[in-house]
Amino acid sequence: MSGAFGFALPGQVLFGRGEAAKAPGLIAAFGGRGVVVHGHSADRAAWLVDALRAAGQQVTAVACGSEPTLPMLMDALDQARAARPDWVASLGGGAAIDMGKALAALIPAPGTPMDHLEVVGRALPLAVPPLPFVAIPTTAGTGAEATRNAVIGLPDHGRKVSLRDVRMLPRIAIVDPALIDHCPRAVTLTSGLDALAQVIEPYISAKATPFTDALTLPVIGPGLAALRRLMQAEDAAARDTMAWVSLSGGMALANGGLGAVHGLAGVIGGVTPAAHGAICGALLGPVLAMNRMRAEGEAARRIAHVCDLIAAALSVPEADAPAALAAWARNAGLQGLMAQGLDPSLHAQVARAAMQSSSYKGNPVTLTVSDLQEVLASAA
Repeated sequence: MSGAFGFALPGQVLFGRGEAAKAPGLIAAFGGRGVVVHGHSADRAAWLVDALRAAGQQVTAVACGSEPTLPMLMDALDQARAARPDWVASLGGGAAIDMGKALAALIPAPGTPMDHLEVVGRALPLAVPPLPFVAIPTTAGTGAEATRNAVIGLPDHGRKVSLRDVRMLPRIAIVDPALIDHCPRAVTLTSGLDALAQVIEPYISAKATPFTDALTLPVIGPGLAALRRLMQAEDAAARDTMAWVSLSGGMALANGGLGAVHGLAGVIGGVTPAAHGAICGALLGPVLAMNRMRAEGEAARRIAHVCDLIAAALSVPEADAPAALAAWARNAGLQGLMAQGLDPSLHAQVARAAMQSSSYKGNPVTLTVSDLQEVLASAA
C-alpha cells in the first residue's frame, strides 16, 4: 500500500433515486449552449434535452452508439465545435460518458487529439482547461462518471488508449439508480463484472491507499451478491447497490491503480469487437488466481481477503473462489475470450502489449508474459 497519497474527485456528486431530476437546472448554470452526448437511442436522453430546451438552452445532441473510436471522436468534435458550447453533458453508459469527457476536453483545445492521447500519441497535457462536464450514467459498470480519463479506440493501431488529465473529472456526477432499472440482463452482467473488477483491482493494487481501501473493501461482497440477484430478477435494491459499487470503483481507480485485468482488457479491446465489460468479466477470475499463486506478504493477504469475500458470496471454499467466480459468470451467460473474438494465436502479442499499459502498472505482483498467456488461455 502507498504511503503518502492524495485524491481527486468530481466537483460534486449526487447519488440516489430521483437525483437526475436536478440535472437540467444544474447544467443550465454553466451557460446557454451545450452538447448532450447520448448512447445508441436518442429517446433515452429526450427528457434531458427537452427539459434543457424548455429552459431556453440551445442544445446539440451527439450520438455515441458504441465504444468511441478516434474517427467517431473527430466527427463528434466537428459537430460539437460548430455549436460553440458552454458545457457538455453525457447521459448513457461508459462509452457515452467517455465521448462526452473527451469532447469537453478537446473542444477548446488547439491541435488534434493525437497531441494528447497516450501510448500512440504525444500524451501532452491539455493546454486549455476543459469545458464544464456533467456525467449521468445509465449503466452500473465503468465508473466513468468519477474518472479523469476517456478511453478511445484507434482502429488503425489496434489499440485502445486514454486521453487523461485531472481537469477532465466531471464538474458534476449524477448517479441515479432509477436510470439503470431494467437494464438488459446481458448488459447488467458484463457491466456489473466490470464494476466488480474495478473495486477488486484497486484494493489489491500496489498503489492502494487508505482512501481507496475505504471505497473498495466494503462493496466487494455486497456487489457480487447484488449482481447475483439481478441475474435472477429485477431488484431495485440490487440496482442501488451496483450503482454505488460502480461509482466507488470509478473513484478508486482514478486515485489508486488497476491491474492485469484492465491491462489485458485494453489491448484485447483494440483487436476484437468485444465489449470492455465482457472482456474484464472473462479475465477477472483467471487473473485473481494467477496473482494469488505469485503473491507474497501484504499482496497475498489482500488477495486472500478478496477470495474470502467472493467465497462467502458464492458459498464455496476460499481456495475455490477465483474458479467459482469464473464458473458463475459463464453459467450466467458470459462468453469466453475466444467466443468474444480473441484468436489464441494473439495471446503472446496481447500479453507483451498489456505489460506496457498504464493499468498493468498497478498489478500487485510482477507477472511474466508466460503467466499472462496462461491467464488468457484460462479465460478463453
